[in-house]
Amino acid sequence: MPGSGKSLVSEIALEKDAKIVSMGDIIREEAKKRNEDTKITAQKLREEHGKYIVAELTIAKVKTLIEKGDSKLIIIEGIRSPYEVNLFKRDFKDFIILSVFANPSLRFERLKQRQRADDSKNYDEFIKRDKMELDFGIGSVIALSDKIIVNESDLESYVKKINDFLNGIMS
Repeated sequence: MPGSGKSLVSEIALEKDAKIVSMGDIIREEAKKRNEDTKITAQKLREEHGKYIVAELTIAKVKTLIEKGDSKLIIIEGIRSPYEVNLFKRDFKDFIILSVFANPSLRFERLKQRQRADDSKNYDEFIKRDKMELDFGIGSVIALSDKIIVNESDLESYVKKINDFLNGIMS
């Protein structure tokens, strides 16, 4: 969910020479081209090209990275639905799901601190965004995860959990 800490997983993975493909970045790039809000673009993309267009665009991007062969690990950040999981599992045999969990009030505080343009500014907006994410099916993705890291304590503990996970899958 937004503000859970998944970006730090990506940052640490980058230090280990992984490649990151963010489904959110794909939407943000398209929103910038259209000069629209990201939430509107996410909905319009799905209306125009089907429910799973972001996953399809992500798969194409990952396949390009694989063809280049310049990374042992590719992380897809921001999967939202079980069907997207099925698409990734169909296309990538070693695909696993990592979920990062943090409670809503903690995530909201983190979003207020990071101040990204598409982050909710008040708690009601935040809850509305969470509901939208849950309507996409993210709760099912979390429930079906191969691994869940809880990120509700100090940064040092969280970084250790991330490193343990990444070292385990990269060995």
